Amino acid sequence: METKKRYNDYSSYLSNIFPQRIQKISINAGFTCPNRDGKIGFGGCTYCNNQTFHPDYCQPEKSITEQLDEGINFFRKKYENQRYLAYFQAYTNTYDKLENLISKYEEALSHPLVVGIVIGTRPDCIDNLLLDYLERVSKTKYVMIEFGIESTNDDTLKFINRGHDFATARNAVIATSQRGIATGAHLILGLPQEDKDIILKHAQNISELPLTCIKLHQLQLIKGTKMAQQYLKNPEWFYLYSADEYIDLAIDFVERIHPKFVVERFISQSPTDLLLKPSWGLKNFEFTAKLEKRMRERDSFQGKLYMQI
Repeated sequence: METKKRYNDYSSYLSNIFPQRIQKISINAGFTCPNRDGKIGFGGCTYCNNQTFHPDYCQPEKSITEQLDEGINFFRKKYENQRYLAYFQAYTNTYDKLENLISKYEEALSHPLVVGIVIGTRPDCIDNLLLDYLERVSKTKYVMIEFGIESTNDDTLKFINRGHDFATARNAVIATSQRGIATGAHLILGLPQEDKDIILKHAQNISELPLTCIKLHQLQLIKGTKMAQQYLKNPEWFYLYSADEYIDLAIDFVERIHPKFVVERFISQSPTDLLLKPSWGLKNFEFTAKLEKRMRERDSFQGKLYMQI
């Protein structure tokens, strides 16, 4: 039976960096978003409901240390000796005064079981002073900045009310990578009015960037969002992939990305009480097993078509 994965998986990436098993602990540090408070826009991205992003213990009224302790107490039951990455996940985690950001990051990094931080943010919310600080931190602790890029198509970015263009994302990734900081990108496959050709063009566009890691996410319509309302009024704007269709789409995508990128995930799971569509009834590990089986059937591997683009 074949055991070697046909793509660069995240677990193997972490095992090459750390001697112990590593687990991410999500944190809600009480940040907001410039696309909600009026600095860039109001209402946020049309697909966004942050309640889908973090577990119940992630409450901003709790300190960062309290959230870490609760998360660690949950995960350590299975793996006693593992270490943790503090994942600043909810909203825009570089959107504050520098001294406030440093205070929150340092609180996480001071936890004795935390070996690094992962910071989720927007590409229009990074600057040289913050990069200077994170570059210094990265000399002794693991640091990754994970940018929400979502699409490389400017028409789509405008339609979903992102408030920035792809050039902004490109510049942020380059500036971060030049500091020697691990750099991630998050993309949603299947956004409204994006056909397969546009989606696969994203693979070519991001492969030109100096990324460490990518996270893929199927389009999920979340109740109460503007995008869910758009779907109910104009379903012709959307193509909602079945699980099997999305597996082939994700494989097509991975065949076209840079062979050195790390693929952290292919899908995300929103709480069932918030999810409008699509509902596949698959856990993440079940989906990944089906995808890997399909890659073997297709004799597919990451970067297979990269040099042909």
